[in-house]
Amino acid sequence: MKKIPLHTQIFLGLVLGVVVGLVFGEKAQLVKPIGTIFLRLITMIVVPLVLISLMLGTASLGDIRKLGRIGAKTFIYFVITTVIAISLGLGLANTIKPGIGLGEDVKSQLYQSYESEAEMGVSQMEEKPTLKDLLINIVPENPFNALVKGDMLQVIFLALLFGMVLTLIQKDKSKPLIDILEGVNDAIIKVVHIIMKLAPYGVFGLIAAVIGQYGVDILMTLLKYSLVVIGGLFLYTFSVNSFTVSFLGKINPLRFFKAVKDAMVIAFSTSSSQATLPIAMENVEDVGVTREYSSFVIPLGATINMDGTALYQGVAAVFIAQIYGMSLGLTQQLTIVLMAVLSSVGAAGVPSAGIITLAMVLKQIGIPLEGIALILGVDRILDMCRTTTNMVGNMACSVVVKQLESKNK
Repeated sequence: MKKIPLHTQIFLGLVLGVVVGLVFGEKAQLVKPIGTIFLRLITMIVVPLVLISLMLGTASLGDIRKLGRIGAKTFIYFVITTVIAISLGLGLANTIKPGIGLGEDVKSQLYQSYESEAEMGVSQMEEKPTLKDLLINIVPENPFNALVKGDMLQVIFLALLFGMVLTLIQKDKSKPLIDILEGVNDAIIKVVHIIMKLAPYGVFGLIAAVIGQYGVDILMTLLKYSLVVIGGLFLYTFSVNSFTVSFLGKINPLRFFKAVKDAMVIAFSTSSSQATLPIAMENVEDVGVTREYSSFVIPLGATINMDGTALYQGVAAVFIAQIYGMSLGLTQQLTIVLMAVLSSVGAAGVPSAGIITLAMVLKQIGIPLEGIALILGVDRILDMCRTTTNMVGNMACSVVVKQLESKNK
């Protein structure tokens, strides 16, 4: 009997989760622990995976100048695609005007239902460090504390530092350590394979709980806004990324999306970029991206590159402004672009982190922060979509950077 491919199993788990959530409603929360356990298992392996694979990837470059080139190309790619994403979101929101025509009774109901959650997001935004603090905090005071807390920027810094050191010391001294790291890396990858066998069950538990809690009523209430966000994410994901992997990465887009489909499903199901890292780094190997590139680009992207979140922020900001009857001028919309790019740096790769960064954007351009309550009802569903876009962008970047670097050989 032919074995069912993993991505098909995951999709079946997703569909079954939707059905169970719709049929059993709040009772579907009973299966949420299955999804939580899967999410914890896959999150458990992220820090050692990023640390070891990035150290090996950096050491394998053998040249600090090459690392600098890869870093510069990656950063430039992230900035350009983030600007494109939020510009697309602003364009769609200004053209379709999703915030026009929402009834006062619907506004009142949304405020009452999600006001406390909106206030929580605002308070978290006010605790977010400044750009100066963020740059300082990249360097950990205690490396073990960085690993325990899972501070991804600090983990990446540690991995890059020690990986570079391995290229600077004598090869006869670095080789034994590299051999050990390769053995540990192989063991970590094996753990990932074992965890991924549980993916269909984990996806089932997570999706059933989400649908059971929120249902489709709130999605219908904010249908126009939701369709603009989802449509924009779909358009960006399959047009911009197809263009970059084809024109810059020299790979057939159909081949690329076929290779990364497992990572897309995991990103959609978990709403977590960090939880998707292991399978994403493995998927891009099918399109020729070796670990020396994927272990640098994808973890860094999961920390600082948020194309989907940026697009969502553009639509959400204009949507809330339209509800309040506010007209955003060119200067304010350019401010949204700048704030979305800056706020995406260091945004946690966890569910609903976009709400915190959205609060920063709204505050900067003078839109009432209470307006966040209007969109919280559908945020969990939209978060699943924008996380998928985020991760596809990271994987596309690894393809592009690998191709650009191949020209220097």
